[in-house]
Amino acid sequence: MVLDNGAFHKAKSLKIPSNIALLFLPPYSPELNPAEKIWQHIKRKFTNKHFTNLSEISEFFTQTINNISESMVKSICGYSYICLDTFWSV
Repeated sequence: MVLDNGAFHKAKSLKIPSNIALLFLPPYSPELNPAEKIWQHIKRKFTNKHFTNLSEISEFFTQTINNISESMVKSICGYSYICLDTFWSV
């Protein structure tokens, strides 16, 4: 299983089955983790907004994520080395 270097992926209490091997991406390598570009896209929309309660934040994220189409994911995450027709399973 390929993982980024999030601290929660390395928690001592994490129990890894014997048939699973963890492979960690190098630090500071967002080009190897296309999901980072989606998060960056969402954070840009979130930055400098004012919310008065958690419900507003939840609604913001729900709408923002629901508005991301399949074609947007492909264009946002589209590093040249993964923009192959055979790569995308969606």
